[in-house]
Amino acid sequence: VMSSSSSSALEMEIFQYVDAHQSDFIKGLKEWVAVESNSVQPHLRKEVMQMMALAADLQHWEPLLIYPLIAFCDLGEWGKDPQNPTVCFYSHVDVQPAKKEVGWNTDPYTLTEIYFLIRNLYGCGATDNKGPVLAWINTVETFRAVPVNFKFVIESMEEAGSLELEKLLDEENQGFFSDVDHIVISENLWLSNKKPDLTYGSRGNALVLVQVGCGSKDLIHSGTFGSIIHEPLLDSLVDSTDYIQIPGIYDSVAALTEEERKLYESIEFDLEEHRNNCGVKKFLYGTKEEILLHLWYYPSLSVHRIEGAFHEPGIKTVIPAKVIGKFSIHHVPHMDLLVVKEQGVFSKRNSPNKLKVSMPLGAKPWLADANDLLYKAARRAIKLVFGEDPDFICDGSTIPVARMFQTVTQRSVTILPIGAADDGEHSQNEKIRGTKLFAAFFLEIENDLIPSGVK
Repeated sequence: VMSSSSSSALEMEIFQYVDAHQSDFIKGLKEWVAVESNSVQPHLRKEVMQMMALAADLQHWEPLLIYPLIAFCDLGEWGKDPQNPTVCFYSHVDVQPAKKEVGWNTDPYTLTEIYFLIRNLYGCGATDNKGPVLAWINTVETFRAVPVNFKFVIESMEEAGSLELEKLLDEENQGFFSDVDHIVISENLWLSNKKPDLTYGSRGNALVLVQVGCGSKDLIHSGTFGSIIHEPLLDSLVDSTDYIQIPGIYDSVAALTEEERKLYESIEFDLEEHRNNCGVKKFLYGTKEEILLHLWYYPSLSVHRIEGAFHEPGIKTVIPAKVIGKFSIHHVPHMDLLVVKEQGVFSKRNSPNKLKVSMPLGAKPWLADANDLLYKAARRAIKLVFGEDPDFICDGSTIPVARMFQTVTQRSVTILPIGAADDGEHSQNEKIRGTKLFAAFFLEIENDLIPSGVK
């Protein structure tokens, strides 16, 4: 393990290198952002493949397994010291759809630098997740000798549901992952615009389809048939406080302890800042603690679409023969989602309509040990770079790959985000700010995990 003085000298040297090569790093990100690697739309699959080719063709990489949409790589002989721990970094290089005419201030596929107090880089994929991938690669290139063995899993179908990823992880569990000690993911954002976070948990998500059939055909005039038939459109699924109206859905949610409640009190969270980031006028709850509890600790339900009802411009007074409501439930540990499918409420309405409930997609919640060695290393790295300790938070959204890697490989998983809350992942005007965090993280891993006397 390095002495304190030699470690500080190396930190300064590496940070100076990062500063001196900013233009090179930005040039690389500009090239990546220019590729419209939108995995959600099949007609752009060629661009997705182009992005994978760029990612797999970088200096120092040794592509071990190249699947059409997933690459398993390491650093060749440069990172195979048997005395060092092996860390596998996962991320993705595909993006969600983005168009200038739907709210972007700049061309989403042209990386644009804008100075407002600090230097910001705007572009689709800048923070989710091309920027973090390149940040890891740039970090590796700042070291003359890599202090840990480093592997990469780079995917290009994450935004489309990570097709085939779990199957490939299982197949490579005894191969590619046999010498991996830790998994690190940089996938989400901080809770604040300014204060860094470490994420140790996320909610799960289940997509639910509810189909209600009323008759064999649409009824042309609602005035003729309204009030005399059981119409199929869905009742409200939540009340005015966003409490989910599905009986039994909260029964298995763990009761909040006083110790857990105090953790929420200590987290730095600006309601006004968060409201501005969300672009809304008012939240359902008025205190920081209530907002965070409903983001992380309790489940939520969101309605996304109703199929079957008329949705084009204009008015059409037709009672549909059948509607399908599409909604998702972000669920928390211990919840039993079978109560959603096994509902007796509909039968109590004495309706002759036919009800069908299905869950075509789903991802379970994820929870890590925030006292794991890599979380401790990440905490010290954040303190070094940003001058303050991070908050430890959960993520109200779902990070399926975290649970997937943890379950399949049985390795510890650490989520280390570099994006601030206003960086706009999945949104208009997505941006990223440069960071030295990953380099500091490397050094802290070396100090923690490499046996004394080896370095």
